[in-house]
Amino acid sequence: MSPTDPPAPIGPPAPTGPTRPIRRLLVANRGEIAARIIRTAHAMDIATVAVHADPDADAPYVAAADEAVALPGATPAETYLRADLLVEAALRTGADAVHPGYGFLAENAAFARACAAAGLTFVGPPPAAIEAMGSKTRAKELMAAAGVPVLPGLVVDEALLAGRDGGTVAAEAGLTFPLLVKAVFGGGGRGMRIARDAAELAAAVAAARREAASAFGDPTVFLEHLVDRPRHIEVQVFADSHGEVVHLFERECSIQRRYQKIIEEAPSAVVDAGLRERLGAAAVAAAAAIGYVGAGTVEFVLDRAGRFFFLEVNTRLQVEHPVTEQITGLDLVRAQLLVAEGAPLPAEVRTARITGHAVEARLCAEDVGAGFLPAAGTIHRFEVPTDPGIRVDSGVAAGSVVGVHYDSMIAKVVAHGATRDEALRRLARALSRTRVHGIATNRDLLVAVLRDPRFRAGEFDTGFLDRWDLVGLGAPAVGGDVLATHLIAATVAASSQRRAAAVLPGLPPGWRNVPGEPQRAVYTVTGGGTAGGTAGEVEVLYRWRGRGLDVSVGGRAHDVGVHRVGPDGVDLTVDGVRATVAVHRVGSRVYLDGRGASTAVDEIPRFVEPGAAAAAGSLAAPMPGTVVRVAVARDAAVAAGDVVVVLEAMKMEHPVVAPHDGVVSTLDVRRGQAVGGGDILAVISPVEPVGAVVAGAVAP
Repeated sequence: MSPTDPPAPIGPPAPTGPTRPIRRLLVANRGEIAARIIRTAHAMDIATVAVHADPDADAPYVAAADEAVALPGATPAETYLRADLLVEAALRTGADAVHPGYGFLAENAAFARACAAAGLTFVGPPPAAIEAMGSKTRAKELMAAAGVPVLPGLVVDEALLAGRDGGTVAAEAGLTFPLLVKAVFGGGGRGMRIARDAAELAAAVAAARREAASAFGDPTVFLEHLVDRPRHIEVQVFADSHGEVVHLFERECSIQRRYQKIIEEAPSAVVDAGLRERLGAAAVAAAAAIGYVGAGTVEFVLDRAGRFFFLEVNTRLQVEHPVTEQITGLDLVRAQLLVAEGAPLPAEVRTARITGHAVEARLCAEDVGAGFLPAAGTIHRFEVPTDPGIRVDSGVAAGSVVGVHYDSMIAKVVAHGATRDEALRRLARALSRTRVHGIATNRDLLVAVLRDPRFRAGEFDTGFLDRWDLVGLGAPAVGGDVLATHLIAATVAASSQRRAAAVLPGLPPGWRNVPGEPQRAVYTVTGGGTAGGTAGEVEVLYRWRGRGLDVSVGGRAHDVGVHRVGPDGVDLTVDGVRATVAVHRVGSRVYLDGRGASTAVDEIPRFVEPGAAAAAGSLAAPMPGTVVRVAVARDAAVAAGDVVVVLEAMKMEHPVVAPHDGVVSTLDVRRGQAVGGGDILAVISPVEPVGAVVAGAVAP
């Protein structure tokens, strides 16, 4: 960061005069945040207009709006990042205001100006405030001038590092390792890498620049000292156009993966009244320094000594705003709309108090067991228990298709309780009974974190997931008795359906001319039901006897009584334990929920069509995505672990590496190409040793 004098703070805006009512609101976003904004707008008697890319045409938020305008295309660059199309849609439908939500163009000053130029009210801060905070380096200069504690930094690019030792470059700027490489523009954890020493710096800068360019359209990155084992604390601020700024307390956002928050809570378990007052004062000073209007968030890093340092200002509504709403009783979107109309801060905002504790978990479409790979596909069932104190903000429903073009979050589940412990218990219970069938999710990981005794005790920081290796809990092994119950329930449901549809009355289902032999079903068991991790094949042998069965699962006999078989489940007793297991079949896949666990199994057909097997050494795409880099050439020699191709899915880069030493014998992809999950990207053929025996002869 430049050592020159920082720019003068931007003064507070002048009062806007009379209120300008909003009659019709265009929501320039998608998914759960669009649905959430539409819900409040309707409660305020404001008509709404949705916009949608082609993949979102049937999304729930589109149906919830009064009107919708299609944005032809699928990628964000073609649709939700097209300011011209959004303004045109607003004017075409007679909208007088635009709410940007979060992400996409929410923090784009040019978009805010384009709205103003078209006579549209932008529900957000003035363009000058967005612009000031759009650059993290510029933001730090402004905050330092306002007296907000900041960490030193240095803008850096590959040219600066070319031919120079990274340690020397960092030392000249007064920085010490480990360093955090961060995108100057954007957020959400994208364009961030850690360099623990000089040897890692060049590669970290290159990777962060690529990701920043892809996500935000600008590859500029900077270096910042990495605080050891920090906590991520942020403060909700709110300001009106008449110069009043308040804070609405802090949120704890330290449970993160790849710098993306997955669990947030308010208030923080480690912030006492004194620290809360200092954090709030710093946040208010930050907002006042840039003439802020509307809802915003000032983010800080808190070290183990209790010192906090400015990270950034998010000039928009945050994903995790519901936890603040739950502890204050406020509707922050309503307050945003009122302030955008020119009204002063509502009295309930100015006098807000903390009541109880709230925790939010982000339910994401990703396969934890496969290393957090993004998951895509059709959601066949989506059910979250409507328990007391539980709130669900969702962008999906049964039948929704989750694609690779957008963020992986599909819902936010929030719990509120009188105490932190009560809120954590409520959320863990609700999530453990949540059913998302059709795609892999991080549900089981969220439950594992919420029930972890260290997290319950408040003993965590931003490195919690990495240090405690909770990834292994993302797909918990289902106990033998529970798994047997699930497999028996699946078999009973399928067998009962076949019995009801018998071709010849009097003949049992699957009749054969050796009546003494039991019926047989074979399943491939997938751990956890919402994550990957194949456990293997299990054979179920069974024979009906009245209202019960003689059953063996994996060679172990079980005593089974069947009480009821319905279209969605089976009530049965297995070895003296009675339970109801929900059974949901989609093709050969069966989803089973009961006895406190979830399982997904595939029933293997008795007769399998022969198919072509992939060539040995084939490197398949682990998920649908776009090729952003091909790191090797055809016929090149590679070692195990070398990066062959880099895919981008759901705004994140995912390297695909060589499984073993060899030669790239096939390379069928190019940069910019879209690939599907399972598509063969390359083939790594092993190198035959000199003198190897081939067909009975010695190879030359």
